[in-house]
Amino acid sequence: MSIPTEQMAQATGPGRTAQELETRLTGSLFLPGDAGYERQRGSLHGAPEAVVDAETVADVQAAVRTGLPLTVVSTGHGTVASSDGGLLLRTSRMAQVLVDPSRRIARVGPGARWGEVVAAAEPFGLAPLSGDTPSVGVVGYTLGGGLSWLSRKHGYAADSLLRAELVTADGRVVVVDRHHHPDLFWAIRGGSGNFGVVTSLELRLFPVPSVYGGSAEFPVDGAERALRYLAEHGDELPDELSVSVVVGPESLVVRAVHAGAGGGDALQPLLDAAGTPTASTFRDMRYSEVSTIGGTPPITFAMYDELSADTIAAVVRSGVTVEVKHVGGAIAHPEHDDPGPVGHRDARFVMKIAAPAADEITASATGGSFLNFLHDTTRTHTAFTPDNFRRLREIKAAYDPANRFHRNHNIPPLGRPGVRRFR
Repeated sequence: MSIPTEQMAQATGPGRTAQELETRLTGSLFLPGDAGYERQRGSLHGAPEAVVDAETVADVQAAVRTGLPLTVVSTGHGTVASSDGGLLLRTSRMAQVLVDPSRRIARVGPGARWGEVVAAAEPFGLAPLSGDTPSVGVVGYTLGGGLSWLSRKHGYAADSLLRAELVTADGRVVVVDRHHHPDLFWAIRGGSGNFGVVTSLELRLFPVPSVYGGSAEFPVDGAERALRYLAEHGDELPDELSVSVVVGPESLVVRAVHAGAGGGDALQPLLDAAGTPTASTFRDMRYSEVSTIGGTPPITFAMYDELSADTIAAVVRSGVTVEVKHVGGAIAHPEHDDPGPVGHRDARFVMKIAAPAADEITASATGGSFLNFLHDTTRTHTAFTPDNFRRLREIKAAYDPANRFHRNHNIPPLGRPGVRRFR
């Protein structure tokens, strides 16, 4: 019989916990004072009482059932809360990737990275809704939403999730999809790691034998013209074409990917507005080459309903690197009639700003955020609509009433009398 997690947390100390884990784990256990623990101290996100490198679903269950406060890390990307005084559970060793080309599905473990999935799918002319960096982990990216170069055509990565296996707060293994635990399936498609530890995902793949993509560099004096064109004509672009305009201190760069070969004709008016290029890499390419196009570190991230003249002027004179991306398409009009809670689908533009403070640029932003790019965990609620955030809290109360999974972008459960919250 399993012991309820709150009772176990009270009944077991670090020594007892270590003894129990050592007898149950296939993977590795590191404790303070161990040579292995000390070698890794700089990458432990704090001072945990124990570190578990899980290799099996049973390892994940054993870690969850200790009752210790959990910090869960798959590949180490994204925002990770402190592991002080708890258990750091790492699932990076569970990195299997299997592709079923006939069903156009990829089954991946929690430690898989996008580069591995792209490499496995590409020989079949298929592609996932991956980001622009191959080393980013699949699970965190997908559960946080996942904005891909293919998202205007196919939606967020969370929209491509077909099935998931996860360990819930009471140590159970559950499989969720549209027909099994549909409330939990809805919640994880954008609600991040608040509802359990994912041990595998099944994702839809899309036929993408090649893309037209690249970047072109221009003198920076074309920035205002390019942004004005994007503001006025972005909604006229085909859904197959995703574009961004990057304004830097000394240059202007237009980046784009068209899902499928060709696409140059649809892109050309934006390039003409930017001016005469000093360099260009646009060409037909394999999807795996999209990672060479580059990206902007999102120190600040903001969403916009429109690009006003004042906002454009603020970007141009800011002196910092700002990437302005047009969204819409399948993001705004998802195929599923009840898509996950990835928020603010009606925003027309998003910005990645390579500076911590950009008040003038963000003055006209909506105030919404995107979980994958949100560094401040106290603002988690801003990544969702109010109705979706309440629904997420209700589901959290059903599956994790004691808030075991809180060292993250936490979604607190709706209050229940007498339930102690983990600290």
